[in-house]
Amino acid sequence: MEVGNKAPEILGRDENGKEIKLSSFAGKKLVLYFYPKDMTSGCTAQACSLRDNYAELKKQGYVVLGVSINDEKSHQKFIEKNELPFSLIADTDHQLAETFGVWGEKSMYGRKYFGTFRTTFIINEEGVIEKIFLPKEIKTKEHALQILG
Repeated sequence: MEVGNKAPEILGRDENGKEIKLSSFAGKKLVLYFYPKDMTSGCTAQACSLRDNYAELKKQGYVVLGVSINDEKSHQKFIEKNELPFSLIADTDHQLAETFGVWGEKSMYGRKYFGTFRTTFIINEEGVIEKIFLPKEIKTKEHALQILG
């Protein structure tokens, strides 16, 4: 997915198993952020940055949705533990991550594996990708401030 592309209609299922559709957010700006894993330090810092600035994001017309390959139960725990005011999509088959081009080979301590590249898509009121924050650009502890600009 690139700036100017229309995002897909079906985004997946949230932490409660409810299907999430792009059309549900018509007229709002959507922060669709992909992150590697629930309960890890960087992902928690990023989620908490969005939580702590959620009122301002909402005031500026944004809706926040997180996406990782963790399942619904894991997302429920992550939301509860960190008091997150937004939903998380359980992309267990990494289909949405692949659609958005954020799934691929990663390397840590010399070990290669497949995973999600931390990436945030700002989708406008018409469902079109307006801005993309790439992995190297994202500062997890200040991510909401990056979005608010």
